[in-house]
Formats: sequence, C-alpha cells, structure tokens
Amino acid sequence: MPAPPPVLETDRLILRAPAAEDFEAWAAFAADEETMRHIGGAQARSVAWRGLCSVLGAWSIRGFSMFSVIEKSTGRWIGRLGPWQPEGWPGTEVGWALCRDTWGKGYATEGAGACMDYAFDVLGWSEAIHTIEPANTASQAVAKKLGSTLWGPAAMPAPYEDMVSEAWGQTRAQWLGRR
Repeated sequence: MPAPPPVLETDRLILRAPAAEDFEAWAAFAADEETMRHIGGAQARSVAWRGLCSVLGAWSIRGFSMFSVIEKSTGRWIGRLGPWQPEGWPGTEVGWALCRDTWGKGYATEGAGACMDYAFDVLGWSEAIHTIEPANTASQAVAKKLGSTLWGPAAMPAPYEDMVSEAWGQTRAQWLGRR
C-alpha cells in the first residue's frame, strides 16, 4: 500500500484525500449543469458516487489522485483538484473543478499551484498538463496564470473519446523557473 495521502494547505484552502463525508457536497456539485458543463455534464447521484470512489481508489492504486478542496474559512467542501492520470489519459494532469459559488476567487489557481509543486517535487513528474475544452475560457485563464501554454489537441480515452479537449501544460523546468 502507498503511504497515506498527504494534506496540503494554502493560505485559504485545505487539500486532503476525499472521504465518505464529502459525498453529499460532491453529489450536489456533480448535479449542477453549469459546474459540469465542460467536464462531461451533470451526473446522477449514482454516477457521482462512482466518481468519488474512483478518485479515492486512485490514491490506493496509483499513490496519488485529486484532493477534496476544503475552504478554510468555512470548513466547507468546495470541489476537487490535483494530480490525475487514469488509464489511457493523455498525460500527467493537474486538474480542477470547483463549486460554482466559489468561481472568481482565485481558489483554482491557488490550489492547482500547490498541486503543481506536489506533482513536481514529491511525485517527480517531468511535465504536467491540464485537459481543457476549447470553450472553457475560465480554465484556460487558470492554466495561463499557472504558466501553462497550449500544447494542442488531447486524445481522451473512452468514454470521453468524443469530447474535444486541448492539453495545456508545462515542464518541470518551466514550473521551477517560475517559482
């Protein structure tokens, strides 16, 4: 078994492994059509449950996965972000998805930045990508703030093979050069 998942902290966020108590907030997040517009669409509770279990299980299988994002000031679960590379994924990704009422507060950039440090410093990744739909200009802005650039089309695995996605990314050397 890999080591227990770490807990990362930023000025305003706690990033920890998902837990069973996250499910109600996770399910509400996954059911929101606007929140899920660029990441596969709204999900039924049963699909959200499988998604939570998939992210949590990846910690055991791969030794890394997305974190649950907890807003320090409220203790509230506000999304998921972090390292992600399921079978067939187009690269080593640091991704993000946050509850709609937290958009525009800089949380995605803050949390993803901490996860980029983790991916390069702890996981030893040589590069990190962010798979983003071309219409998702908000996520493109986050990628740019992180220093990532458009690398080109990303071939997504089943069942996402029909989704048009682009890889934004940077190398470890580029990330370290910005720090």
